[in-house]
Amino acid sequence: MAEVVKMPKMSDTMTEGVIAKWHKKVGDKVSSGDLIAEVETDKATMDFESYQEGTLLYIGPKEGEAVPVDAVIAVLGEEGEDYKALLEGKSSTDSDKKEKEEATPKQEKPEKEESVPDGGESVTAESLGATVITMPLLSDTMTEGVIAEWHFKVGDTIKSDDVIADVETDKATMEVTAYADGTLLYIGVEKGQAAKVNDIIAIVGKEGTDITPLLKNPAAASGKTEKPTEKGTDEPAAASAESKAPQATEREEEPQVASSDDSRVKASPLARKIAKDKGISLNEVKGTGDGGRIIKKDVELYSPAAKTEAAPAAATKTEAPAAATTISIPQYVGEERYTEKPVTQMRKTISRRLSETFVIPHFYLTMKIDMDSAIQARAKINEVAPVKVSFNDLVIKAAAVALKQHPAVNASWQGDKIRYNEHVNIGVAVAVDEGLLVPVVRFADGKSLSHISAEVKEFAQRAKAKKLQPADWEGSTFTVSNLGMFGIDEFTA
Repeated sequence: MAEVVKMPKMSDTMTEGVIAKWHKKVGDKVSSGDLIAEVETDKATMDFESYQEGTLLYIGPKEGEAVPVDAVIAVLGEEGEDYKALLEGKSSTDSDKKEKEEATPKQEKPEKEESVPDGGESVTAESLGATVITMPLLSDTMTEGVIAEWHFKVGDTIKSDDVIADVETDKATMEVTAYADGTLLYIGVEKGQAAKVNDIIAIVGKEGTDITPLLKNPAAASGKTEKPTEKGTDEPAAASAESKAPQATEREEEPQVASSDDSRVKASPLARKIAKDKGISLNEVKGTGDGGRIIKKDVELYSPAAKTEAAPAAATKTEAPAAATTISIPQYVGEERYTEKPVTQMRKTISRRLSETFVIPHFYLTMKIDMDSAIQARAKINEVAPVKVSFNDLVIKAAAVALKQHPAVNASWQGDKIRYNEHVNIGVAVAVDEGLLVPVVRFADGKSLSHISAEVKEFAQRAKAKKLQPADWEGSTFTVSNLGMFGIDEFTA
């Protein structure tokens, strides 16, 4: 009976594999234990042996193609056996299930529609005359904010420019402005609690308004028809701008009036409030925050005099090119070219791992250490040791002993807890042609320098020969990498 061969999971981090090479072709006899393919994982290129016997009836992916873990890559069976029924049977079963799942909601949907009264419309904040205040995006990297302080309580009267709360972001503590007049009807997030960006944190409206429907359906609450309204107001504004265009040619002051609307300028609530109090148009202020966002400092440092003084200077500069027209600049014509190479699984993993380091809580400390004694000790050890000890071996041993003495450093962040490792496993970076591998010297604190040196050398040889196994690179609690031979003083990754 035909059996499918699936892409195996060759490491804990592997999600897909690339067929580096097929060692069998369709029609070949395969015995259990035969090498049928080489698979490039996120760590190394490994041999894939068959655990089945039979004739190779089908090969799915070609050499160089990536396949997800557990996807079918081949079929083994008896010669001449119809394997297509096996593949088609799987897909048809999945489609049957999908059709059954899709059929159920279609039968229930009319019942839900009939339960809605004729002419009934979903309640929105706009229909209730209320304004929903959501957690604003106060920085490009912000995903949630913590309410540091509420400046009003439910029942208080609020004006549009009132600062209703202080929000602690991933960058700083910033103020949130209401932008609406009315009574504070609802506070959704208590002081000290976090809310995701765009989550409802408060509702402002007329006193006595029943906001229960908005709380039961947050999507309707936050789904105010702001975009159509803005579009409707923008079109008359555009029309009025066109009608005033002839006047702009007669009077130079008109463009300044047109720029008074700064509601679309990207600015912090505090900066907007200060600008309003000082009568400054945000259109004239240059932002220095994330993505050009105007912050408090930009408004405070803004000087209208600097702008008016810049005008004569600009006029003077326009006269300068007249004297420089005699300069002849030779024209150089070049050809822009580039080469693209497919990214290997190993480099994909290196990229992903380096990206993950940014989200791990960390900071950097740098210090210099006098290694004169270590240099002398190494020279004496190498006079009698069977294996030559390198400076990197000394660093591995020293780090292992230090980690044993300071378990707080030999720890890892687990999201909601910190894991303190009682064992010391040192990962040692080894450069290979395809990228970087990090085999692990286990229990390094208990091994001698000669033992560590011999183990590291063996790992390096096996790494370059692509003979490392998943167990060789998993389980490190600390990593050592050395670029000193290239004249590098320090690096972070």
